[in-house]
Amino acid sequence: QLQLVESGGGLVQAGGSLRLSCVASGRTGRTFSDYRMGWFRQAPGKEREWVAGINWGGEYQYYAESVKGRFTISRDNTKNTVSVQMNSLRPADTAVYYCAANLGYGDIRDGSSYDSWGQGTQVTVSS
Repeated sequence: QLQLVESGGGLVQAGGSLRLSCVASGRTGRTFSDYRMGWFRQAPGKEREWVAGINWGGEYQYYAESVKGRFTISRDNTKNTVSVQMNSLRPADTAVYYCAANLGYGDIRDGSSYDSWGQGTQVTVSS
């Protein structure tokens, strides 16, 4: 199983920006580019929500409607890293953010398609 570690969370005012990163490691017999990657978030009292996804080579990015135009997902397969640049943050973006790795071909928006998860990083946006 891939180990994923997120970083970059914090407290920011509405309208501000944060960049989350996730580094993958582990002896899985596969390379990082074998995995599609996704970001999810979970706010207190709410279900986990898919935020963004990226394909193996990084050519295609996918976004939830709630973040489209504000968030940008990217990956660097040479550094085993996936990131999400979050701009124009809103209080509604407050949540624990998780990165996840998908080895298969399931729906990139569906958390059940993912094989490995990070521990999460808190993002708090104040009004």
